[in-house]
Amino acid sequence: MKNSEILELSTEELVARISEERANLTKLKFAHAVSAIENPSRITKVRKDIARLTTEITKRKSASASE
Repeated sequence: MKNSEILELSTEELVARISEERANLTKLKFAHAVSAIENPSRITKVRKDIARLTTEITKRKSASASE
């Protein structure tokens, strides 16, 4: 997910997307623990997407607090 896509989402959509991505990450980790998944770099990509989404929420909270 690109930053430009993240900026277009509302705060509620960001929160929903984070929960979806965390569930996806858990599924990937379990699948990888049971048997090697085809592309293990997907785990890293999902982790970075979660971090990007969380960072955007933090930015929005600090921006609203400073106003």
